[in-house]
Amino acid sequence: MPSMTPLQRRVLQAVLYETGAVAMTGPIVGLSFDAGAGSSLLLAVVMSTIALAWNYVFNAGFEHWERRQARRQRTVWRRLLHGIGFEGGLGLMLVPLMAVWLDIPLWQALVAEIGLLALFFLYAVGFTWAFDRVFGLPESARG
Repeated sequence: MPSMTPLQRRVLQAVLYETGAVAMTGPIVGLSFDAGAGSSLLLAVVMSTIALAWNYVFNAGFEHWERRQARRQRTVWRRLLHGIGFEGGLGLMLVPLMAVWLDIPLWQALVAEIGLLALFFLYAVGFTWAFDRVFGLPESARG
């Protein structure tokens, strides 16, 4: 596989990740809240756009931190830290959006987001592992 710059790698990873996210989120939101297909798909795209921007910013920061670690390997614990950081920050942005968009109380949006976070936590960890297997580790994680 040809080598990618950090920017190319982040963009490719984010676009592939969010494509899968929209494909999962639209139907889940639509069925869970009896929202129309168009509305739930548009919400999924808006959420994905926010997540795409967050993905880029978070991964740039994570790799900056990772480069400064004495041990430069992506262990299970480091992958879990990555997933918790990414999904936790994203949840803080998406809960208010879901509450307003779906016209539901904030607590209900929080419960929905917790369900989505649990799903996406597993998706993020698995996706990142698979992405690294297919495209190789970034320089920040190579020993």
